Amino acid sequence: MKKIVLLFIAFIFMQNITAQTTYILCGKLIDTKSGKINTKKTIVVQENKIIDVLDGYVMPKSGISIDLRDKVVMAGLIDMHVHIEQEYDGKTRINNYILNESDIAFKSVGYAQITLLNGFTSVRDLGGTGVNISLKKAIKAGIIPGPRVFTAGKSLATTGGHADPTNGSSRKFIGDPGPKEGVVNSLEDAKKAVRQRYKNGADWIKITATGGVLSVAKSGDNPQFTIEEVKEICQTAKDYGMHVAAHAHGDEGMQRAIIGGVKTIEHGTHMSDETMELMKKYDAYLVPTITAGKEVAEKAKIDGFYPAIVVPKALAVGPQIQGTFEKAYKKGVKIAFGTDAGVYPHGDNGKEFAFMVEAGMPEMEAIQSATITNAMLLQMENEIGQVKKGFFADIIAVNEDPTKNISTMENVVFVMKNGVIYKK
Repeated sequence: MKKIVLLFIAFIFMQNITAQTTYILCGKLIDTKSGKINTKKTIVVQENKIIDVLDGYVMPKSGISIDLRDKVVMAGLIDMHVHIEQEYDGKTRINNYILNESDIAFKSVGYAQITLLNGFTSVRDLGGTGVNISLKKAIKAGIIPGPRVFTAGKSLATTGGHADPTNGSSRKFIGDPGPKEGVVNSLEDAKKAVRQRYKNGADWIKITATGGVLSVAKSGDNPQFTIEEVKEICQTAKDYGMHVAAHAHGDEGMQRAIIGGVKTIEHGTHMSDETMELMKKYDAYLVPTITAGKEVAEKAKIDGFYPAIVVPKALAVGPQIQGTFEKAYKKGVKIAFGTDAGVYPHGDNGKEFAFMVEAGMPEMEAIQSATITNAMLLQMENEIGQVKKGFFADIIAVNEDPTKNISTMENVVFVMKNGVIYKK
C-alpha cells in the first residue's frame, strides 16, 4: 500500500514538471532498430516526446538532468499478452460470482501500476470483462498511472468455448450468452460480436480458436470456431481497422485461425511443422507466453489451486510451450513478446526474456521482439519501441548489459513513460 501511495504522489508531482526539458545521460543506449549498443548518449525530452538524441554527455544550463551513466538505457517494453484486470489465484472462480465490476476496476489499478514500474510502458490486453477498456481510458486521460493499453475488451468464444463466461456455472447462471457477451455461433454472430467490441472501444479482437487450460471444460486444444467463422471475424475486424489475435493450443484450431486471417497466435502449444510453415506463409506471429506455461504447470501441483478438470490440462500443456517456441523460432516463425501476465503475478513479465534466451533466441532479438516488433504490430512503429527523435518518451534502464546477463531485464531501475518519471 505504501508503494502505491508514493507512486500516486510522484505521479501527481511529475504532471507539473513535464513541461521542462529533461536531459537523460546514458552510459549505454540500446538502439532497438539496429540491435547495437551505443555509448555516451544524451536523450533530450520535452513534454511527452523525445526531441533529440545527442552524442556525448550534454549538461543542461536549465531543465532537469537525469544521470544514468552507469546504466543501460532502452525504449520502454511492450507486452503483447496481458490480462490487466485480474491475477489468477485460488479464489478466482468464486470471485467471478461475488465481485462487481467496480471491485475488478480497483484491483486493476494496482496491476497497471506494477506493470508500469517493471518497465512495460505499453501492453496489449487480451480479454477481460470490459473494465480493461475503462482502465485504458483512465490511463490515457492521466487519471491513474499505468502502461499505454491496447485492449480486445471481452474475448470471443463459441458456446462452451474457452472464453464462454458461463462455463462451469450452475444452470441458473448459464443462460444463453450471445454476441454482446462475446459468444459466437454463426456468421451473423461473428459480425455482430466484432462490431460490439468496436462499439465498446476495443483496439483488437481476440478469439479463442481452441480450448484453453484454465477454462472449466474438458478439452484444452480442440478447435472451437469453423474456418468460415474465423474469416468472417477477421474480415469484419479489418473493416473496422482492427487485427485479430487467436488463443490456440491445438494444431487444427491454429490452422483455421491462420488461414482465416488472424495476425497473432497466442501460446501455440501443439503447433506442427505444417502450421509453422503456414505461419510464415500468412505472415502471422507467435506470442509464446512461456512464463504462463511454466506457472500453470507448477500451480497445478498444489491441491485445490485449480478446479480438478483444469489440473491435467495444466500439467500437460505448461511444459510444452517453451519447446514449441524453440522449434518455431529455429524454423523462422516471427516472434512477438508476450507473457500472459495475470495468469501469474503482474510485474514478473520480465522473466519471459530469460526463458526465450534459454530456448535459443539471442538476447538482442528478445529485446527487439518486445520493442520494435510489438510496436509494428500495434501500428505504432513511428511512435514507440525506439529511443528516437519524435517518438514518445518511453524510456527505461537496467543495471547491466542484457546481452551479457538477460536476467537484468527482471530488475528495471528507471521508468519514464510519456515524459513522466515513475521510477528512479
